[in-house]
Amino acid sequence: MEYTFTLKYQLSAADCNHDELVERLGAAGCDDALIGVGQVRRIALEFTRESGNAEAALLSALADIKRAIPSAKLIEAAPDFVGLTDVAELLGVSRQNMRKLMVNNASFPAPIHDGNVAIWHLADVLAWLIWKGGYQLEQASVAVARAAKQINLAREAGQLAPDMQREVQALFA
Repeated sequence: MEYTFTLKYQLSAADCNHDELVERLGAAGCDDALIGVGQVRRIALEFTRESGNAEAALLSALADIKRAIPSAKLIEAAPDFVGLTDVAELLGVSRQNMRKLMVNNASFPAPIHDGNVAIWHLADVLAWLIWKGGYQLEQASVAVARAAKQINLAREAGQLAPDMQREVQALFA
């Protein structure tokens, strides 16, 4: 099955020659990605990767990038962090329709950030929509959203100090 996802990285000062990066990425197996280099010291790779499952697709792409650009630091695996407008576009409904769903359903997932713009994990919203029923969702999109969330959570958890990590894990065990 084909899985589409984006991996966004921060580059070191030594890895800012875009032509060289494209060559290295191609040689490392990233020839199934569109490469975006529009921001200074950033790179985004949009993959359409054939794999047995979404997790394997993302993990193999991460490994390929690590081989090509060892100093690159993952910023985000996408699709994961979304607002209501993003979800509405994915479903082909209006933002107002999504807002009604959120406001009128106490079981709607809680956002991971609730500010001027609320942000959710796409996987949580899609799981809720599946539970609620009535929406046509592509299996591959749901699987990629779940895998991207797991990668982002693992990346963030890796930044916790060891003592804090043990304390947090004990609270949620």
